[in-house]
Amino acid sequence: MKWTIHQLNQMPKKDFEFDETVDLSELSQSSEIRSISPVRVKGRAEFRSKQAAFDFTISGEMILPCSRTLVDVRYPFSISTKELFIFHKTEELEDEDVHIVEDDLIDLTPVVKEEILLEIPMQIFCESVQKEEGAPQEGKDWQVITEDDRKDRIDPRLAGLEKLLKQDDES
Repeated sequence: MKWTIHQLNQMPKKDFEFDETVDLSELSQSSEIRSISPVRVKGRAEFRSKQAAFDFTISGEMILPCSRTLVDVRYPFSISTKELFIFHKTEELEDEDVHIVEDDLIDLTPVVKEEILLEIPMQIFCESVQKEEGAPQEGKDWQVITEDDRKDRIDPRLAGLEKLLKQDDES
C-alpha cells in the first residue's frame, strides 16, 4: 500500500480504487493483540496536484485476552477512516489529521496499524469459559461472582442485624 507521487501523476485518472490484503502480524508482538488475521484494506483515493485524499475501510479479526479470565476472545473489526496526505508542507497547516508526504512516498501501512491499535477495546469479555481454561475463578477466601449473585448475597457482618430485624417484624 505504497504509492509514489510520480506513480500517481502517471495514472490516466485522478482517482482510483484499491483492495488489498495486508499481513500485520507484527502488531501481536508489541501490544495486547495475541494474533491478527490478514487485514483487508479497501477504499478509494483521489489525488490532486498538491494532495491525496484516501477514504477506506479496514477489516479483519484479532484475538485478544479476556479481561476477566485471560482466555482468547475473537474480536472482529471494521474501521472506516479518511486520511489526507499533503505533498509539500505549508506554514498555514495546523490540522493534526493531515499527513505530510516524505520522500515522495505515500504509505498507508502506518495509518492502518494506528487505526487498528486505536480500535482495541479497553475491556473485552468471553461468553463462556471452561474450567480448565483461563485464570482461576476462586481461591482461598475469595471467588469471582456475578452482579446478580452480589445483589442476593447478604454481607456476613450484617447477618446478626437481619436476625434482629426479623424479631422486630414478628412482635
